[in-house]
Amino acid sequence: MFIKAIKSFLILSLFILNSCVTEYSGEPGKEKAFKIHHELLTVDSHTDTPLRFFRPGTNLGIKSDPGKGSKLDFPGMQEGGLDGVFWVVFVGQGERTAEGNEYAKKRALILFDSIHAVVERNSVQAEIALSSADLEAIGRKGKRAIYIGMENGYPVARDLSMVSRYYDLGARYITLCHSSNNDICDSSTDREGPEHGGLSDFGREVVAEMNRLGMMIDVSHISDQAFYNVIEISTTPVIASHSNAREVCDNPRNLSDDMLLKLAENGGVIQLCMVSFYTARAEPFPERDSAKQAVRDKYGDWNELDDSTRNLFSADWYAVDDAFPPRLANVSQFCDHVDHIVDLIGIDYVGFGSDFDGGAELADCYDVTELPNVTLELLKRGYSKSDLRKFWSGNLLRVMREVENAALL
Repeated sequence: MFIKAIKSFLILSLFILNSCVTEYSGEPGKEKAFKIHHELLTVDSHTDTPLRFFRPGTNLGIKSDPGKGSKLDFPGMQEGGLDGVFWVVFVGQGERTAEGNEYAKKRALILFDSIHAVVERNSVQAEIALSSADLEAIGRKGKRAIYIGMENGYPVARDLSMVSRYYDLGARYITLCHSSNNDICDSSTDREGPEHGGLSDFGREVVAEMNRLGMMIDVSHISDQAFYNVIEISTTPVIASHSNAREVCDNPRNLSDDMLLKLAENGGVIQLCMVSFYTARAEPFPERDSAKQAVRDKYGDWNELDDSTRNLFSADWYAVDDAFPPRLANVSQFCDHVDHIVDLIGIDYVGFGSDFDGGAELADCYDVTELPNVTLELLKRGYSKSDLRKFWSGNLLRVMREVENAALL
C-alpha cells in the first residue's frame, strides 16, 4: 500500500508540474502549431495576385514587401506553409454591350496567359494544377500548386461556349458575378438592386454547363436569391470561395445562417476570407474614408482604368494607408467565424479563401507568411489535427473531387 501511495503521489506531482509548465511557458503551443501547420496539406481558394502582374517591379519568385507589393509570393508561400492557391482571373464589371463584352473576354484571356507565363518562369517553385489530386502530387515535387479561378462571370458575356474555353485554359471555378449585376445573376451589392430576381435564364444555362464540365460554381458575391437558385438547380456541391458568416459580421457579402444550412445540405463549402470589413464591424474612420474617396474621385472607376493609370491610383491609395493606417480585424475575430459555422453545420463545410491582394489583411495575419497564426488560434480553441486537415484543404478537395467525378464529358 505504501509503495502504491508513493507512486500515486509521484504521478500526481508530474501531472501538476506539466500543467504548470504548459501554463507558464509563454505563448502556449506556438512552435507546436507552426510544426503542425507545416505538416498539413493547405490551399487558399481565392487570391487576386494576378492583378499584381501588371505593376512595375512585380516578381513572385522573390520575397516582396507585403505593405506595398503582393501579399503572396512563392517564398512567402513556403514560409507560411501554403501548398496551393487559386489565382483568379478578375475582370471588373463594365458595360454589358458588344464592345464591353469583347473587352472583358480579351482582358480575361490576357490574364490567363499571364498566369501560365508567370508559373512557367518560376517552374522550379510552382506548377499549374488542374485537378483535386494535383495539390498533393505537385507538393511531392517540392513545388507550389497554382490553380486558376475566374472571379466574375462577366467575361462569359452571353456566349455559353466561353465557359468551356475558360475551363480548357485551366479555370476550375467561376464566381458568377462580382459587385454588380451581370448577364448571369444579381449581385449582393449592386446599388441598383436586383435585376433578374436571382439567376437569369442564361445564368441557369451557365450553371448547367459548369456542372457538365466539372467546374465548381462559386456563390461568393451573388445575391441571396441567386444563391438559393443555384442551390436548387446545381447537380453538384458549390463553393463560396471567399465569404464569411453574416451572423458574426453583418455584411451582405457574407452568408446568412439559413444559407449556411442550405450549403451544408448541398454538400458544399464556405471558404473564409480575411477582408477586415467582412470579418468584424469596422469603427468609423472619417479621415481615412475621405482620403480614400478623394483618390477614387481623382481617377474614376478602377474597372475603367488602363494599367498605367491603375499604377498611379495604387500609389496614391497606398499613400493614404501610410497617412491613416487601417484599423484591422484580427485572427481571433476571423476564427469566431469558424466557430460559428462549425457550431451551426459542422467542421465538414468550412475552409480557407483569404482574398489576399484583393483587400485581405488582418492585424496578425497580414500576408501569407503569417498563416500559421490561424492554426495556432484554432488549436487554442480545441480544434484537432483532423479538423485542421479538413479546414485547410480536405473540405475543398472533397467538393472538387465530387464535381470532377460528376462531369458529363
